[in-house]
Amino acid sequence: MKNNNVLVLGAGGIGGYFGGRLAEAGQAVTFLVRESRQKKLQQNGLTLKSQFGDAHISVKATTASQLNAQYDFIILACKAYDLAAAIESIAPAVGDSTAIIPLLNGVAHIAQLNSRFGAEKVLGGSAKIQVTMSEQGDIVHLNDWCELTFGEQSSEMSPRVQRFQQLFEHAKGVKINAVNDIMQQMWQKLVHLSTAAAMTCMMRASVGEIVRTPAGKTQFLALLDNNAQVASYHGYPPSQAFMTLYQRIFSDPQSTYTTSMLRDIEHHNRIEADHIIGFMLDKSISANMDCLTLQLAYTHVKAYEQRRLCAQD
Repeated sequence: MKNNNVLVLGAGGIGGYFGGRLAEAGQAVTFLVRESRQKKLQQNGLTLKSQFGDAHISVKATTASQLNAQYDFIILACKAYDLAAAIESIAPAVGDSTAIIPLLNGVAHIAQLNSRFGAEKVLGGSAKIQVTMSEQGDIVHLNDWCELTFGEQSSEMSPRVQRFQQLFEHAKGVKINAVNDIMQQMWQKLVHLSTAAAMTCMMRASVGEIVRTPAGKTQFLALLDNNAQVASYHGYPPSQAFMTLYQRIFSDPQSTYTTSMLRDIEHHNRIEADHIIGFMLDKSISANMDCLTLQLAYTHVKAYEQRRLCAQD
């Protein structure tokens, strides 16, 4: 197998974890980061803390102004609100044979990437992982989820999909899924995440804390059902296995599961309100499904954004 050069935009939670595991396995990985992060990575390396094994790795890092090569694969691991800037940052690295694997939440970004680079260069991708970056810059894996799922938008099992899968052959702490239904899987994840983010952010609580309230379980499962119906209307009905799994997850009174959006709110950070909850609300409206819970959740997170902006003035 020919050597494949991999560019990872972002060395935060998701990019740092999956890119770090690739680098740990000996693959040619370069992180595209801001100058401040580059300096820290050059000085201290990248530290992963995980139940699947801690690692301290010397990594290669570059900035957008220094980018002067094209890459076989580009893993796009940024927040949705940084997508426009990310697209311009990676543009010089996109060649004739480059494949872009976006690991953003939701599905709205696919249309933007297709418009800029052409659908033939864009794979679908999804990461199922709870991970964060500590104040020291360490990548901290929070549970046993470590799945990376990807595939062609066309549903073809192409040679480049197989090649990307092979890159992770010796990477530990990563479960790789090369699939021929990635758009279906991305929509299913959107159903999961829009439900979990709406409820945990609006209630400022974990799944278990919400379920232990008098009507929490009922509200959770009703929103899950609504979002599944929205996905079905738009051509991506969730599987029965998916629904059974998340009905169980959203009914567990002992669950400590929270979403990254809630953690961002708790740390007074920017959030992906429009890309996740707002997108699902728009799709709900276009399906003529009036969902009050989604409206309230979206109002809640947008009000948070307003308060955060006022605090910065």
